[in-house]
Amino acid sequence: MLATGLLALAWAGISAYVLLAGADFGGGLWDLLAGGSRRGERQRALIEHSVGPVWEANHVWLIFVLVLVWTAFPPLFAAVSSTLYIPLTLVALGVIARGSAFAFRKAVTELWQRRLFGAAFAFSSVVTPFFLGAAGGAIASGRVPPGIAAGDILTSWWNPTSVMAGAFTVGACAYLAAVYLTADARRDGQADLAEQFRRRSLITGIVLGGLAITGLLVVHIDAPLLYARLTGPVALPLVVLSIVAGALSLGLLLIRRFVLVRVTAALAVAAVLWGWGLAQYPDVLLPGLTISQAAAPPGTLLATAICMAVGLALLLPSLAWLFLQFQRATNPGKAPQSRPWYSR
Repeated sequence: MLATGLLALAWAGISAYVLLAGADFGGGLWDLLAGGSRRGERQRALIEHSVGPVWEANHVWLIFVLVLVWTAFPPLFAAVSSTLYIPLTLVALGVIARGSAFAFRKAVTELWQRRLFGAAFAFSSVVTPFFLGAAGGAIASGRVPPGIAAGDILTSWWNPTSVMAGAFTVGACAYLAAVYLTADARRDGQADLAEQFRRRSLITGIVLGGLAITGLLVVHIDAPLLYARLTGPVALPLVVLSIVAGALSLGLLLIRRFVLVRVTAALAVAAVLWGWGLAQYPDVLLPGLTISQAAAPPGTLLATAICMAVGLALLLPSLAWLFLQFQRATNPGKAPQSRPWYSR
């Protein structure tokens, strides 16, 4: 029971990382597509203003999940990290490159340097979620067997299911970012930007729905065991919930309910994650490694649970305060006053 609770806690951490840091990655994609320096100036200013205060804090959830899985489920951590070390290394490099570029592009003065760091920020914002999704697709499709480097280091994550999962993850990040930025623009009185991101949210949401349908077809052919579990009585309700929440989100965007659509959009993405988790339960790796087999000794699990409880008691109020502080309107009707790197 304790092992199951800790695994659920890890899954909640993954969900928080996708919903929060995922939107940060999506903001990098919209930064890339904003246009030239003048045409895209206000869009990029809004993105920087929304992402800047929280992007480092959002990575806390990635560290939280890594430490929890490493401590409470060592066989799972060993199998995943040894078989999927290529995409996971690329994820780590992408996170580092993105963070460095985001910070350094504000400090440099040469035009070529600003463009270089801007391109690095945008590019890593796209490839990082792709490789995260590809790694998830490898685990979900049963291509990561128990043991040290027991799976193929290339085909485990470069296959139809993983590629589709990577594309879906990039799309989900872009969708969440567009939805969140729509509400941010409305809150700061920038109605024209709110309309621009509303249109992007609608288009991205439709594309994401198409990717989800295509993904189910790909999984049906490429990973039949995963498909059977996703359409089984345990996981299917969450798959349906994701579809309903996604359709409701599009409707809310049409009638411009920008705050409420944040909830439904996040619910649509989170339902996909939890549907996958329930589809695998009680296995942590398909097939052959259950929760009880992967769990650490009871003493380790208990110590981990106590540490996690203390840590969350400190972390959650701090993060809640941080987000509340930066969800207030700053200059209603105007773009943020500080001039960003691309307009200097």
